[in-house]
Amino acid sequence: MTRMVIRREGGRITQLQALGHAGKTARGGNLVCAAVSSLMYTAVNALESVAGVVPKVVKDDKTALIQLTLPDGCESRDAQVILRTVLQGLTDISKEYPKLIRITTEDGRTTT
Repeated sequence: MTRMVIRREGGRITQLQALGHAGKTARGGNLVCAAVSSLMYTAVNALESVAGVVPKVVKDDKTALIQLTLPDGCESRDAQVILRTVLQGLTDISKEYPKLIRITTEDGRTTT
């Protein structure tokens, strides 16, 4: 299962973290992994090229971790639009494949 953790400060998203593989044998597992990775990398690239914000990115292929964190004090409206759009895509995937991806907030509440 891929676990997504969303960190917010106030109403702003400040971090997205994806950890774990969706499951190589489960139907849709590779599709889900590819979709999550694609959305996460699109977020990083769009933050830089569209919003002009360079996020801190942590990646570990062994644990299938991709984490992006906005710089402290980032108030970019464009960055929030990008992160909310990516979160919407991830939420849509989790509704279609609830056994393969779970989205929680930093305090552990499930968002889907």
